Amino acid sequence: MSSEIIQVILADDHKLVLEGLQSILQDEDDIKVMAAVTDGAQLLEALRQHPADVVVLDIQMPFADGLNCLEEIRRDGPPTKVLVLSAFSDGETIQSALELGADGFALKTEPPEQTISSIRQVYHGSLVFPQAAKRWLFSRRASNERQQELSEREWEVLELVAQGLTNAQIGEKLFVSDNTVKFHLQNIYQKLGVSNRTEATSYFFKHHRPPRSDR
Repeated sequence: MSSEIIQVILADDHKLVLEGLQSILQDEDDIKVMAAVTDGAQLLEALRQHPADVVVLDIQMPFADGLNCLEEIRRDGPPTKVLVLSAFSDGETIQSALELGADGFALKTEPPEQTISSIRQVYHGSLVFPQAAKRWLFSRRASNERQQELSEREWEVLELVAQGLTNAQIGEKLFVSDNTVKFHLQNIYQKLGVSNRTEATSYFFKHHRPPRSDR
């Protein structure tokens, strides 16, 4: 097991949620809660005192809500991952979190084990969103002109990358070789101006893929 410790700050104005998170995380050997706060002002102060690897952030909080805090965190530029933990799964909330640079979005209605897994995933650089959010994001039409540069097959590859599939799994799904998948990925990276799978996935979720036309 890795000796690496993920330093976490929790921010939620519901004390029961906060206490519940602290309780489940204290049993995890690779996660340490550095601070637990109930409003946005406390969160920003806690971050100044205890630079954290991951912030688990509620949307609705007094003094500064979660989205305002997220914007402030990104403006200050610390290398902190932000996992939004919310009871709201509507498209606008998810979209706002994405646009402000959230690294993941988890729902309070999900099992605690899912939240723990999401903390680890965002820490290691994965973009994490619940299935309900992915369905909503996938259904949205594209508005960014750069999307027109991608071919239909490149969009298929990008969508599968965003779903977390490996090159081998993508190849199996599309009935092509690993080298063909790598070729498509190189073209996608170049066209979108990104350098890795995480950045490509972030682009996909932010700008969405146009629905496939009926064949």
